[in-house]
Amino acid sequence: METSSGLSNHQLPLSEYFKEELRDIYGAEKQLAQALPKLRRAATSPDLSMAFEDHLSVTQNQISRLEQIFEILGEKVEAKKCEGMEGLLREGESVINDTETGSATRDVGLIVSAQKVEHYEIAAYGSLRQLAKTIDKAEISRMLEQTLQEEKETDMLLSNLAETLINQDASTEIR
Repeated sequence: METSSGLSNHQLPLSEYFKEELRDIYGAEKQLAQALPKLRRAATSPDLSMAFEDHLSVTQNQISRLEQIFEILGEKVEAKKCEGMEGLLREGESVINDTETGSATRDVGLIVSAQKVEHYEIAAYGSLRQLAKTIDKAEISRMLEQTLQEEKETDMLLSNLAETLINQDASTEIR
């Protein structure tokens, strides 16, 4: 498989691999930013809808942060299509298509799908943060740590919504 630099993955030095992974997560964030408004509209719970709206703003800030990282590295800002995010967002589409509009069950499914996305991002940013440390990019590592913490906060918010409100509402639905 060729990268945007024209090298196959097995030929990449660590610093180039790091840049490829930055392009991948940048693409993932751009894909997510496009999907979040649809998730917000599909949500039944006003709290969940607001969480998706708030996360869009956070995601846009994360995109800007990644653009700053590309600038620090002296690299062109370039997104790579993220196959992982594409699959996760397709799962979210399935939830919308397979559940009843206005149901708490749909919200449960949206939360499950959103948490899968958050866990994917947590894994990506945790790995990228460590790689930045390894290649002596302390400032970039700190920036990635900030994003990692934001992703963990979103995951906790989604868990709290599920545990305190939405799962219980779904368990009492008769449909």
